Amino acid sequence: MPCYYPGTLLHSLFKLAIMEPRPSPRLLFHPVHLISLGFGSGLSPFAPGTAGTLAAWLLYPLLCALLPNTAAFLAFLLVCFVVGIFAAHYTGKALGVPDHGAIVWDEMVAMWLVLVFTPSGLIWQAIAVALFRLFDILKPPPIRQADNRFKNGFGVMLDDLLAAAYALLTLAVLVRLHAFGTGA
Repeated sequence: MPCYYPGTLLHSLFKLAIMEPRPSPRLLFHPVHLISLGFGSGLSPFAPGTAGTLAAWLLYPLLCALLPNTAAFLAFLLVCFVVGIFAAHYTGKALGVPDHGAIVWDEMVAMWLVLVFTPSGLIWQAIAVALFRLFDILKPPPIRQADNRFKNGFGVMLDDLLAAAYALLTLAVLVRLHAFGTGA
């Protein structure tokens, strides 16, 4: 089984350092780019995907206060996903790179999905964030294949949705092992 981490990490660093120009903060004045760039978190000079994920985590309590139940939250996420397809595509075209590292709305929507199904408590949330970032960086199959196949807004959103699925499955196993270990 091939190791995904070193190649992916080197590719990401190369992409950020050489292939992708840093976007101008002026893009934030356009509402579509504001969304795609995660309200500015995607403009982070280092690890913009992680910055977008952390921004999502910070915004999560506010969203929970605004959305009264899980069904409303999931409906909101569906709208965010569809909006993200178009926003990521538009911003990718403007930046000249379909999946520019500064586009982090995909990380945010996927992270919110993971957090909806994460047990309460900061420790579980921190584990969920770490798992999501791990799978988003490593891109195990079929994430890498989806990322390579779809070079548009749908592809940008899809690969993070798949990383969220991996994170949720792993989190479910950890929760079950924790419950088993505590005798609950």
